This record gives sequence, C-alpha cells and structure tokens, in this order.
Amino acid sequence: MDDELRQNMTASETWFRGLFMLLFVFLLVVARVVTGAVVVIQFLFTVFTGQCNNNLREFGASLAMYIYQVLLFVTYNSESKPFPFAPWPAGDDAEPVAVAAPVSETPADQQGTDEPDGREQAR
Repeated sequence: MDDELRQNMTASETWFRGLFMLLFVFLLVVARVVTGAVVVIQFLFTVFTGQCNNNLREFGASLAMYIYQVLLFVTYNSESKPFPFAPWPAGDDAEPVAVAAPVSETPADQQGTDEPDGREQAR
C-alpha cells in the first residue's frame, strides 16, 4: 500500500493538473467580475435604450459557456482544458428575450376587477 500511495503522491500529471486547477480557479474569479460588469452594463443599456445590446448578450452567452467549461475541468468532469488552452467558446444562438413588459390599455381605475369589461360585479 505504501508503494501505491508513494506513486500517487509523486505522479507529475496529478500535480500539473492541480496547478492548472489553481489557474482556472483564479480565472473563475476574473470571470465573475467580468460577468458582473456585463450584467450592470446590459441593464443600463436596457434602461436607456429600451432594448438589450446583442453584442453584450452574445458575449454573456459565451462567457457563461466558458465558466461552465472551467467548472467541468476543475471538478474532474472533463479532461479538456478551457481557454486559453482551447478556443474561446461560442455562445448559443438563443433568441433575444423581450426586456419590457407590455403596457396595459385598461385604465387604472378599472384594473383588478373580475369582469372583462372593467365593471365590478354587483354583490
């Protein structure tokens, strides 16, 4: 058993992977800051223009995919090292979502009634 333990403790590939894992954990911290910046900038863009920025949306999708790849690697669910040892991942081609809720055409004094025409039912 001592020989097996000694072999495991001195296996260079395990220690190299540990170094890569430390590097990718650091990159996850950086990615978290970048994600926060993308969220804030996208929100402000939406507030001022009424629509999302497609470039930021696509970058956010690719950043999310990168974070996923890093998490797979550091949790031993993948042997593939993510960027910068592989190409930057492409985001999905998801359709943009609506960012504004439709405005109700029902006058405020008629909202919240049970009847479709806005009148309250007699009790």
